[in-house]
Amino acid sequence: MTSSHSSPFALPNVRRFIAFRAFFNVRFYYPVFTILFLDYGLTIEQFALLNTVWAFTIVLAEVPSGALADLIGRKQLLVATSLLMIAEMLLLSFVPLGDGSLIFYAFLLNRILSGLAEALASGADEAMAYDTLIVSGNPDDWPRVLDIQMRVRNFFYIITMTIGALVYDPGTVNKVLNWAGLQITLSQETTMRFPIYLTLGLGILTLITTWGMHDPVITKTEKQSRPGALQKILDISRLTLLAGGWILQTPMALAIILFGMSFDHILRMLVTMTSQYYRLIELPEASFGLIGSGIAMLGLVVPRIARAMVEHLSSLTNVLIVTALASLSLWSLTLFIPIFGILPMALVFITMMLTSFFTSHYLNKIAEPHQRATILSYKGLAFNAAYGIIGILYAGLINHLRITITGASPNLTTPAIENKSFMASISYFPPYLLVVLFFITVICGVHFLLLRQSPADKPSF
Repeated sequence: MTSSHSSPFALPNVRRFIAFRAFFNVRFYYPVFTILFLDYGLTIEQFALLNTVWAFTIVLAEVPSGALADLIGRKQLLVATSLLMIAEMLLLSFVPLGDGSLIFYAFLLNRILSGLAEALASGADEAMAYDTLIVSGNPDDWPRVLDIQMRVRNFFYIITMTIGALVYDPGTVNKVLNWAGLQITLSQETTMRFPIYLTLGLGILTLITTWGMHDPVITKTEKQSRPGALQKILDISRLTLLAGGWILQTPMALAIILFGMSFDHILRMLVTMTSQYYRLIELPEASFGLIGSGIAMLGLVVPRIARAMVEHLSSLTNVLIVTALASLSLWSLTLFIPIFGILPMALVFITMMLTSFFTSHYLNKIAEPHQRATILSYKGLAFNAAYGIIGILYAGLINHLRITITGASPNLTTPAIENKSFMASISYFPPYLLVVLFFITVICGVHFLLLRQSPADKPSF
């Protein structure tokens, strides 16, 4: 198709896609994610359970949302995503403090709405932009669009991480107010909502962005060639089953997903608790955003290292390197070294980036083009399901540790018990990783041997 634009960025949908990715994915409360829950009055195990609900909501809604995007149009789905983002932020902006049950249910609904928003947005925004290039531009410009989109999002990420942590800290906010000549003193209960208010503003910008999008107009011939709604659902179901069968009959694919899942769910669980960890290694809350921005800068370097690793090292060697890095980072976290404890947490982020890169590279390399998207969706489902399961296990662990510590030291305050429980819980992550990797290795080995004995070595799809 001949491009009607010299640049893909002259297309409104493409510009709005880039803006949507920045407004929707980059949020001011990310640098204080864990302590935000705790300062509202929730416990660590409630935090873990709430994020389990978030993960399972995505798992349940991921595949249906893709079919829904094809049936009702991408714009409607993205507008719905924006409304869900606004709703989830409104809940946290105005929920009254003091009533633990009310706060928990407000956060529960927030996590459900957030999971639905993530699932609805997944793929719909890219499909909107890519279809626009097919209809009105040049699909070969897609790498340029992704490049600019990632740069813009990283730029916004650095800004929001820095500002979000600064406005959360009452000490920093009060210093700025005094410097401005305002004799006002704000408490933590007030300033902890500031990142939420700012993210609510991003939600409104997201709605404005998606409202101005337009589903690309397809030709009459293309409309006639498209299957009806029922046939489309049946085709999607068939392709989903076929892709699942291919994974089960392809040892390398199953191993990639299972090993990637093993590292991802453990590292992601730790990443969601960074702010509580930073607080316990004596870092000021105002620095959390700067730390997050610094770690985001690693994202510009690690992919290049990962690329060199897949080009010069075998997949087994890379798995062993990730295992070593993950083990080192998890063990180092248990030491809770003041200030310098930031180094093992940075290593957690690096290992997570390597895991993501390797999983994507090796899985895309062996997947057949006609079912690549479906296979990647299986990977996403596996990763989120594992994250949900570890959330449940972690909540149970924290509850057990709290009861044990309270019984041993009944005079401790509630915050002190929470901190001791959290510090004790981190020591369980290194052995848990080794146990998971052991069982995954056994499963993959047995699976490979069974397939070798099977008369059909490969699926006949």
